[in-house]
Amino acid sequence: MLVLLAFIIIFHITSAALLFVATIDNAWWVGEEFFADIWRVCVNNTNCTELNDSVQEFSTVQAVQATMILSTILCCIAFLIFVLQLFRLKQGERFVLTSIIQLMACLCVMIAASIYTDRRKDIHDRNHDLYAQTSGGSFGYSFILAWVAFAFTFISGLMYLILRKRK
Repeated sequence: MLVLLAFIIIFHITSAALLFVATIDNAWWVGEEFFADIWRVCVNNTNCTELNDSVQEFSTVQAVQATMILSTILCCIAFLIFVLQLFRLKQGERFVLTSIIQLMACLCVMIAASIYTDRRKDIHDRNHDLYAQTSGGSFGYSFILAWVAFAFTFISGLMYLILRKRK
């Protein structure tokens, strides 16, 4: 049982770390001379422009930002609640509250990555002056980590739903 508990804790911490990196790091759309994410666009590694309300489709970018932040916060809250439930739940009960919060984090990261997947081209096309040099790019590792974090949080949420407290 102790090995299973250690695995679940490590899996959850890994999920949170993936969410932090995917949210913070600047590599959602990358190329040879540029990288862009949900916070800024950098060309030649020195010329960075923050995304603000002057950018068209900024509400779309804000939706991605908000849901990624919310997923990270929910994942951390789920971990804290798991630790509390670990000491407070009676034997034989399930970690349902932890599972619900973790699955909400999963839903948020899925929404963020889906919005970015669907609307990336529109954001780049409508802000041609900002994204002029990013046409030859591809999805970066932060975007991929967001999808991996989706899978990890989903699996983690299901594990908590199935898990019963034992001695």
